[in-house]
Amino acid sequence: MSEENAIVLPMEKVPASHHNPKNLIIFSKPKTGKTSLLAGLEGALILDLEDGSDFVDAVKIKARSIADIRAIGKAIKEAGYPYKYIGIDTITALEDMAIDYAEEIYAKTPMGKGWFEATRDGERSGKEKYGNILNMPEGAGYKWHREAYQKVLDYIMTWAPNIIQLGHVKDIKLEKSGAEFNAMDLDITGKLKRIVTSKSDSIGYLYRKGNKNVLSFITSDEVLCGSRPMHLSNKEIILSERAEDGTLTLHWDRIYINK
Repeated sequence: MSEENAIVLPMEKVPASHHNPKNLIIFSKPKTGKTSLLAGLEGALILDLEDGSDFVDAVKIKARSIADIRAIGKAIKEAGYPYKYIGIDTITALEDMAIDYAEEIYAKTPMGKGWFEATRDGERSGKEKYGNILNMPEGAGYKWHREAYQKVLDYIMTWAPNIIQLGHVKDIKLEKSGAEFNAMDLDITGKLKRIVTSKSDSIGYLYRKGNKNVLSFITSDEVLCGSRPMHLSNKEIILSERAEDGTLTLHWDRIYINK
């Protein structure tokens, strides 16, 4: 190793380089107000994948395919990356959208070369036979689906410094001390959830409490969430409050401190 590339070992604690979640996941039950809250975040673009923003005034754009997402990304790059936040609405819709892209990726491999070909010699081809890649035997298509989703998510994460992914909640059964109980988790398929959550800095469960929307990062048996940034870790943050006259006050500055 040359002197120019010599390793200097730290002898004291190195300060944290980030304090805010660069990749935030918010999940909740339906009609809790996730999209409305995101619409009130200054500098945010909502990437609407399932018409969730139709009744909300917001900086928003719709996408119905991976081709749409590619075109939007190109436009954002050409505009000089003008947004501070990109909100993906929702993870579930992006997961569905990634199926077609997974088939594109698979069809370019030697084993998937004939995926889109028509029936040959009386035998149906891959796409014609299975309908979509997730119906392949022994779950073989899920590998390509995970790869496709990860590629799309990585691409969207280049659009802005901060990404917010909105997701739905699902009930799961867990066992503790021999007893089963219900818990709430992010609604996303199997191993793909590991990819999505491993890339996130914070996962918060949003719920309503009276006139307030509360974003919980408290890890518990009942709700599976948490946060790396210390100002959110194991905390509950009041994200919005609605006054008697209907005025909504947002507190995104409690999530993104020192903006």
